Amino acid sequence: MFIKKNVDIIDDAKVFETILYDRTLVWLTLSLLSIGLVMVLSASIPIGQSLYHDPFFFVKREIFYFFLIFLLSFIFLRTPIIFWEKSSNSILIISISLLFIVLLVGDSIHGSYRWISLGFLHIQPSEICKFSSFCYISSYLSRKSNEVQNNFWGFFKPISIVIIESILLLIEPDLGTVIVLLFTTLSILFLSGAKIGQFFIIIIITILIIILLILLEPYRIQRILSFWDPWKDPFGNGYQLTQSLMALGRGGILGKGLGNSIQKLNYLPDAHSDFIFSIIGEELGYIGSFLILSIIFTISFRAMFIGQRALEDKKKFSGFLACSIGIWFSFQTLINVGAVTGLLPTKGLTLPFISYGGSSLIINSIAIFFLLRIDFETKLRKSQAFPRGPK
Repeated sequence: MFIKKNVDIIDDAKVFETILYDRTLVWLTLSLLSIGLVMVLSASIPIGQSLYHDPFFFVKREIFYFFLIFLLSFIFLRTPIIFWEKSSNSILIISISLLFIVLLVGDSIHGSYRWISLGFLHIQPSEICKFSSFCYISSYLSRKSNEVQNNFWGFFKPISIVIIESILLLIEPDLGTVIVLLFTTLSILFLSGAKIGQFFIIIIITILIIILLILLEPYRIQRILSFWDPWKDPFGNGYQLTQSLMALGRGGILGKGLGNSIQKLNYLPDAHSDFIFSIIGEELGYIGSFLILSIIFTISFRAMFIGQRALEDKKKFSGFLACSIGIWFSFQTLINVGAVTGLLPTKGLTLPFISYGGSSLIINSIAIFFLLRIDFETKLRKSQAFPRGPK
């Protein structure tokens, strides 16, 4: 009897070890976080010294965020996905409330009211808004997928929530987050089986609104003009992009070596945050840039794969949420890199897991925790569907 119990315990341990987590996703994320920490250290030393008289100011904060993420992992990895599905409406309300609060008491940085200061921490509600919106939309689609496919109001209802959030985000202003929200929302609705005709209506309206928003704000028009020809005004509107292109040009194939960037020496604004990819290109070259982008897009594809398996297992909320995370990471990366390389107008969006920014880093990491939990629950359910035979 004692031997049989020990055998059962060993078998259970083997099953638990097999289904515990997606090792590939964990190692890819840890690799990306490590690279991000090294690059923030390299890119932020000059600005840290000039602003705070501490060359390691930003990397110290980054390490603190890593410690906070480690503590949060104990909560999110142990919480069943069903809890977040049931709480999606409450999370959305909290997120929208924070968007209101930041407009009232938020700190202004570069003319934008995007941060709420809580002592050492600076919360960016727009980052929380992304994830809460995708949770709500995934929950909605898990309950009302038939309405989305057959009824225009069922299709438009989740978009109306995103529109409300977008209005608040545009007041900050934060057009980059609005574009990520709209694109990811439309992509998930497409995956859910919504009719193509409904998309054309929303897409046309969205394009017209974006054009109107650009025309209403002079600084957005200047960004568009500088994006078309940054060398026409290299010391004015095109300054940041020209410095970014020079950094990428200096890097070449192999780069100048870690720590040997010139553009980070207070030439390139936001070298440690939105434009850190320029420093990566300068120091690590094409090969280093390609490696980092490959890791990010592999994580995105892994998220889509996890979502597909969850949908095949009839777990709609988990499936749609995992897919939305994959689309979100990949599209935000495309916008960031497109802005840095001059393919797209400049937008205030971080490079996932690489750019400095506490809110972005924490929310992105929480998204990874959700992916790991979704994958764990999917594998657990499949393993339990095949009971072991008698010994």
